[in-house]
Amino acid sequence: MTKQHDVIIACDFNSQAETLAFLERFGSRRPFVKIGMELYYAEGPAIVRALKERGHKIFLDLKLHDIPTTVKKAMAVLSRLDVDMTNLHAAGTLAMMEAALEGLTRPDGSRALLIAVTQLTSTDQQRMTEELLIERPLPEVVRSYAQNAAQAGLDGVVCSPLESPTVHENCGSYFLTVTPGVRFADGEVGDQARVTTPAKARELGSDFIVVGRPITQAPDPLAAYERCLAEFLGE
Repeated sequence: MTKQHDVIIACDFNSQAETLAFLERFGSRRPFVKIGMELYYAEGPAIVRALKERGHKIFLDLKLHDIPTTVKKAMAVLSRLDVDMTNLHAAGTLAMMEAALEGLTRPDGSRALLIAVTQLTSTDQQRMTEELLIERPLPEVVRSYAQNAAQAGLDGVVCSPLESPTVHENCGSYFLTVTPGVRFADGEVGDQARVTTPAKARELGSDFIVVGRPITQAPDPLAAYERCLAEFLGE
């Protein structure tokens, strides 16, 4: 069994028109894209259908976190959109993750990949301790949340590239790590706290990297995307 590796472009735009205009710059290329809260809340399911019709794989990044019954019902609705990957917060407990998986699974047994957010890459130890009142070391929290996700039957987690080795060591090599917080060596960090480069992310074991501003705000997004692919996949 061969694991898939890819670069996912975070299309954090506020309208379908802006998103499609951006993707037109890629010509015949159909990159894997992430639809997050900003775009989904602006356009709703229509943006998912529009991008699927264009041939894009989609990571629907809504980070569900609610009581198990609500999340199960929400995932059942999202399953009709035929996205390729979606997520929730691991902090929602094992019961919530199990309910989400049940809701996402269609009657024929098919479903999107389901991954859990461990800790946001904008969170550091000080914020986690002082604001979230979680006193355990951040790597230990990420490891525990990832193990809960694996126990619930999920396919992987969202984590920092720096945490990929620990996740794979504790949850298995085929348990996916989807990692934001990726920047080029000569780029700006922005609001991320735990970051690394595409090449380092692959070295650390990331399966998918999620890249936003280094591509979407680049003068030549296609060139930036191709650079990211080259650094991450070694192409």
